[in-house]
Amino acid sequence: MFQVRIHGRGGQGVVTSSELLSVAAFLDGYWAQAFPSFGSERMGAPVTAYCRIDSHEIRTHEPISIPDALIIQDATLVHQMDIFSGVSQNALVVINTPHSLDDPSIAAYIDGLEKVFNVPASEIARKHLGKPIPNLVLLGGLVALTGIITLKSLHEAILKRFTGDTGENNYAAAEELFDYVQNTFELPPPLSMPRRAEAIHA
Repeated sequence: MFQVRIHGRGGQGVVTSSELLSVAAFLDGYWAQAFPSFGSERMGAPVTAYCRIDSHEIRTHEPISIPDALIIQDATLVHQMDIFSGVSQNALVVINTPHSLDDPSIAAYIDGLEKVFNVPASEIARKHLGKPIPNLVLLGGLVALTGIITLKSLHEAILKRFTGDTGENNYAAAEELFDYVQNTFELPPPLSMPRRAEAIHA
């Protein structure tokens, strides 16, 4: 099982991000589950969502306490809540920030973590969407880092939710971050997971 925890703020599409990640995973032949935590729904309030991906039907429904991947849509959250709780040194951590990981506002929080990637998701979103909504952009980065989900399935998942130019622009932004990650970082080995039995024989 591969477990993803996503942190952001109300209005940044945190829940949508987890849902579309699960749709893309299902399209690629896996079982998947997505759900948010419940709390304040105010614009700008911290929001957490979860996504599980597995080759078998997923029966557990509790929040993800030990994620394999952590997506931080808003880097200012590191100062407001313990978003690194349960994150092992080998977990993938994707932070939406234009700053270096040596920046004092970030460095102290990621000490000891081995796979941290800082990406300019908001800037890429602004370029393609006209506003800095980083949620689906960051999925492109996660796809590049894990190798579990394909860009093709991410594209299809996005177009299932957003039609016309909105969908295509969101995908273009995700694809740009995919390329940015591949061209900027030394990538970890791609993850491998068996697909659902019916997907294998489809």
